[in-house]
Amino acid sequence: MDMKLLGFTKNFYFIFSAFFLIWMLFVDANDIFTQYRLNQQRKNLEGEKAYYLEKIEEVRKDREELLSNNELLEKFAREKYLMKKPSEDLFIVVEEK
Repeated sequence: MDMKLLGFTKNFYFIFSAFFLIWMLFVDANDIFTQYRLNQQRKNLEGEKAYYLEKIEEVRKDREELLSNNELLEKFAREKYLMKKPSEDLFIVVEEK
């Protein structure tokens, strides 16, 4: 039985197949480790895409709400961009930590 197994390993097709398999799994530019790393990166990017699509929808909703309500728009401009009317004075209070 040992001679059959030893003879099988000397077969050209077996040697070529083993070499090809080792080459594709470990040596090639698209080896198994690179494929795993790229797959993990793809999963992370898909997660980020879902997060940003959710944020975009949230911003669209806020924008529609701001553009439809003048009082809310004025409040937003005063708080976020420190805008004021010409007759007003603006005081900014900074709290120490």
